[in-house]
Amino acid sequence: MHRPALALLIAALAAGAALAAQQEGEQGLARMALGLAGGLAMFLLGMDRLSVGLRTMAGERMRAVLERFAGNRIAALLTGATVTAVIQSSSVTTVLVVGLVSAGAMTLTQSVGVILGANIGTTVTAQIVAFRIDDWALALLAGGFAVEFLSRDDRLRGAGGAALGLGLAFLGMEMMSGAMAPLRDDPAFWSLMTELGRRPALALAAGAAATALMQSSSATTGVVVVMAGQGLVSVETGIALALGANVGTCVTAVLAAIGKPADARRAAAVHVLFNLIGALAWLPFIDALAAMARAVSPLHPELQGAARAAAEAPRAIANANTLFNVINAAVMIGFADLLAAAARRLVPDRPEDGAVRPEFLNRALIAAPDFALHAARQETARLGDMALDALRAASQALERRDRARLEQAARTCERADALFKMIVDYLAELGRRRLTEDEAAELQRLALCASEFHAMSELVLDRIAPVARLILASRHAPALASQGVNEALRQAVISAVADAVRALREEDAEAARRNLAAEDDIDRRVAALGITHAPSATTPEAVARFRRDLEIGHVLRLIYSLSRRVARAALEQPPAALEQPPAAPEAAPDAAAAEAEATSTAAAAPPAGDAPR
Repeated sequence: MHRPALALLIAALAAGAALAAQQEGEQGLARMALGLAGGLAMFLLGMDRLSVGLRTMAGERMRAVLERFAGNRIAALLTGATVTAVIQSSSVTTVLVVGLVSAGAMTLTQSVGVILGANIGTTVTAQIVAFRIDDWALALLAGGFAVEFLSRDDRLRGAGGAALGLGLAFLGMEMMSGAMAPLRDDPAFWSLMTELGRRPALALAAGAAATALMQSSSATTGVVVVMAGQGLVSVETGIALALGANVGTCVTAVLAAIGKPADARRAAAVHVLFNLIGALAWLPFIDALAAMARAVSPLHPELQGAARAAAEAPRAIANANTLFNVINAAVMIGFADLLAAAARRLVPDRPEDGAVRPEFLNRALIAAPDFALHAARQETARLGDMALDALRAASQALERRDRARLEQAARTCERADALFKMIVDYLAELGRRRLTEDEAAELQRLALCASEFHAMSELVLDRIAPVARLILASRHAPALASQGVNEALRQAVISAVADAVRALREEDAEAARRNLAAEDDIDRRVAALGITHAPSATTPEAVARFRRDLEIGHVLRLIYSLSRRVARAALEQPPAALEQPPAAPEAAPDAAAAEAEATSTAAAAPPAGDAPR
């Protein structure tokens, strides 16, 4: 549930309590305010529980469906509608689309179809609440609670939670309906409704403002349907309010896109353009839309007058909301290229300011832990890319004796540190949600992988870079044989780290196995450092160079050990907690002290091997 909505409900409850404490004549208004606020709170809570339950039942299949079937416009449209109908959040769908566009798995034009479909999927909420099955509310509550409480299967618990949420939503609607019943005899209210009926643009603005305040079009739609069921709102006025709700929900998309990459802002722009253009286009034709909605809605000829209007209006408004989005999507899907071009024009590329920002993490996904974990996996792999880039830059600095490359490595490590903190904060917030056992295990694996990648970048910054600066400042050039051994070791470790990153990002088991299989080769290369360097360590300068090469070799072995833990996590294997650190290579007698000294300075660094730090 949205925090602004909760804040609004708490404020309404406080206002109602204050009114109740005043003179007796205002107690009726206070009770109505409390009933409306309490009913709305219960309705939103129920919709939230329904959404969580459906996502738990669906598992990771919704994300896979989104990735697989968004290849063309029609498939993208249907996929967006299906996924949003299940997860009950167009915001989450949009964020997922942004992640796929950022990762290159989907073009912006393809994402337009998914976003248009997401708007259709959100109309399922109105359809659900328009079915007045209040008599089943208590049965849904009891049955849903029993299944969720007694079942040990996550999917069955999800089904129970969904039923429980649906029962809460219907109870909330019943509370709102009872609270608003006195409005039927209020002349001031009818005067307002008459004004809204005469001025559809004003009704649209009212619906948009209410949705923008609560950041929930479901809440606005629910209230409108309840009011229609009480005979307080005509079909035409209810449609104008629902059109406003479609416009107001754009505020949520815009707020979620602030500070995000350009692709995220462009997706939000498509969302805004679709809803704004559609609402303004239909505004002069509300009567025609109402006629179409009545034509496909059930009639109640056995009733007369206000009773008949109250019985027919909820379904007609819900159907009008669906028709509005379906017709708009069907028309605009043919102009997906134009919408994408308009979004690019509204949100042009701009120079990066150098600040580190997450590309995949989004707070809107926290409500859907399985999707949030997928985003966290991609962001953690991006952190691994940074550690790998820093290691490559440091290796190139040594190979080419290039100080600029070394400074580039240091800057990359600082960026990795900033991103690591963002990932940790995101995982911590996600960990406070109710997670399944599999989700909790995945969160722990991602936390471990993020920690290992961060440790790699710290080793480059704190251990390799200082020694590399001394090497670059030295006039003593290593022997060709020694130089070849050093470069071969660096490339072997870089390749192993790249495999670990690939294994995490793509869930590539083969890449993980390549990383684990590289251990013997890397250990031989580390041992070869002493064998190759020792014979040439005959002068003070040569001994100093020998010591520095050994230090870098040992740090590279530490980095490889960290990458092994990532590879094990990608394979969903426990880290080898009892694996011993590799034996240090034999060094010349005059270099042994330097090696011991270098090792003693590594107290803050992770030990070699896969032992826990």
